[in-house]
Amino acid sequence: MSDQNPSGLSDNAAGGIAYLTIIPAIVFLIIEPFKRSPLVRFQAWQSIFFFIAWAIVNILIGVVEHLVPSGVFLTLTVMQLVGLAIFVVWLVVFIGAFAGKRIKLPIIGNLAEAQANR
Repeated sequence: MSDQNPSGLSDNAAGGIAYLTIIPAIVFLIIEPFKRSPLVRFQAWQSIFFFIAWAIVNILIGVVEHLVPSGVFLTLTVMQLVGLAIFVVWLVVFIGAFAGKRIKLPIIGNLAEAQANR
């Protein structure tokens, strides 16, 4: 089990909560004692990069949809599949964080690790 800090919230719980939206991730990077926990810092940074990547993918799909007007059905199908894949990845790291696991996503995980170790 992970260490309890004075706030009553374990590092595992804070790491998992960081994946709910980008806001808790930023909060955990600012407030004590979470900003000193390597696990929470990694989860928070990975969450931030994950949500940024998700937004970029959605924007790119939207751009493709406008460039290929006859491909609306194809684009909607791709959007649904990409959305499902993103949800599954998010669910895996979310549950892993609550279990205290440090699941590094490709590219994003390395960026998060570099930021967490600063």
